[in-house]
Amino acid sequence: MTLILALDFGGTKLAAATVEAGSREWLHYENRLSPTNADALSDIEIMRSLIDSVLDRRKPDAIGVSFGGPVDAATGLVRLSHHVPGWENIPLKQLLEEEYNAPVGVDNDANVAAVGEHRFGAGQGYDSLFYITISTGVGGGWILNGKPWQGAGGMAGEIGHIVVDPTGPVCLCGKRGCVERLASGPYIAQNARELLEKETHNSPTSTRGEILKYLVGNDLNLITGQIVSVAAANGDELAKEVLYKAAWALGVGIGNVANLMNPQRFVLGGGVTKAGDSFWAIVRKVAQETALPEVNFEVVRALLGDDAPLWGAVALGLDVVR
Repeated sequence: MTLILALDFGGTKLAAATVEAGSREWLHYENRLSPTNADALSDIEIMRSLIDSVLDRRKPDAIGVSFGGPVDAATGLVRLSHHVPGWENIPLKQLLEEEYNAPVGVDNDANVAAVGEHRFGAGQGYDSLFYITISTGVGGGWILNGKPWQGAGGMAGEIGHIVVDPTGPVCLCGKRGCVERLASGPYIAQNARELLEKETHNSPTSTRGEILKYLVGNDLNLITGQIVSVAAANGDELAKEVLYKAAWALGVGIGNVANLMNPQRFVLGGGVTKAGDSFWAIVRKVAQETALPEVNFEVVRALLGDDAPLWGAVALGLDVVR
């Protein structure tokens, strides 16, 4: 049987798994958190030990790799990681091919997750889809005419840096009012914190944000995107406002992309998509309002969850198998 080794170099987590071609069950699966002071060498060392464990002395027929950062998919060269230092211009495909004597396919995590959802998840049977992950950042990956499309320099799909509010807050990238600045998990938390501080300062008797404050025991540093979602679901007006703005930004981004490229489906994954039904309702409504009435598309949940990049890596491995 053809043995595929799937690897996921995430920003915070490293995972490795093996699967036999045609199966939808992992033979072996291991993951480990990347240490806080990680660099490329320590990540590669950890991944090596995960690989040894999941291979169980077998030799892989092909290797697929999802990497959390810009990658030149044609050469398998990692340009950099936004989370871990030392990954600048690392020839990851070449390193793995030499070490494991098997063909290797490498791409960035959003593109690979798009491939995973297309081959094994919510995109099965569709020729064109745009996969969006909304978690630590907001990224995207294209499937066009049934194949991944990375753009001229591998940078296609950066929906996180579409500007939806030119007068909005400054994003990590330096621009104002990007989708990512309004809709990613850490920024949702930051926006809620800042709004709470302003609210407390301007009107000390206001009850807006009470549920949110209760959930973190009044320690605003403990606010996360997930906690904002829980507070909103429990009726907290301030949390609902922050979440509305996040869903609105995402909806505007999706509507603009729908007008520009007209894919059949938008498949949404990542932690923020667990924010509840009202979040989804706003995203869908704003996306439809932003797009032309003649532009038809669906906005659906990803089916593979956190495993989308690993299953995409399986698909990459299957595509390069000799």
